[in-house]
Amino acid sequence: MTLDDLLATLDAGETITGASPAHEVMHATSQEALRITGELNSGYHEPADVRELLARLTGRPVDESVTLFPPFTSDFGKNIHLGKRVFINAGCRFQDQGGITIGDDCLIGHNAVIATLQHDIVPSRRSNLIPSPVVIGRNVWLGANVTVLPGVTIGDDAVIGAGSVVTKDVPARTIAVGSPARVVRSIEDDAEV
Repeated sequence: MTLDDLLATLDAGETITGASPAHEVMHATSQEALRITGELNSGYHEPADVRELLARLTGRPVDESVTLFPPFTSDFGKNIHLGKRVFINAGCRFQDQGGITIGDDCLIGHNAVIATLQHDIVPSRRSNLIPSPVVIGRNVWLGANVTVLPGVTIGDDAVIGAGSVVTKDVPARTIAVGSPARVVRSIEDDAEV
């Protein structure tokens, strides 16, 4: 199985069975991600160098408008898709096997966690991995210490309050807070927050 085969399997939402050929490719790719993020987090790098390392991690070009403040970790890397003018603050952790898409103009706060894998609930199949993508729309702001769980879509212009755990979809132009995150209000143009 190749990385492209694995990505197709993950993007189709198919379960990755523990110790399968797909799991082996996932593990090998994770080792590459650990090497790249280790280099990224090993001292100061100019912004262009950070983007170069991020491009190596994701396997695709990263727009020159993207800013990432290390440290940053990803345990796969190859299923991260970043828009333009994205800002990722220090301490973020992306578990991206299931796919993470971040739209243009997003702000990702300190220590945000985005998870896209779940384990099977049945004990005999607990090593199986179930991928579910996370999609973050355009101009979304995730506050510090937000956790976004597998399968969640956050609509354009939404704000997720600091420390929230997002367990289900959040509509566009809303503010969601808490654990689990709940919508507390909508966002109007030129509204004071």
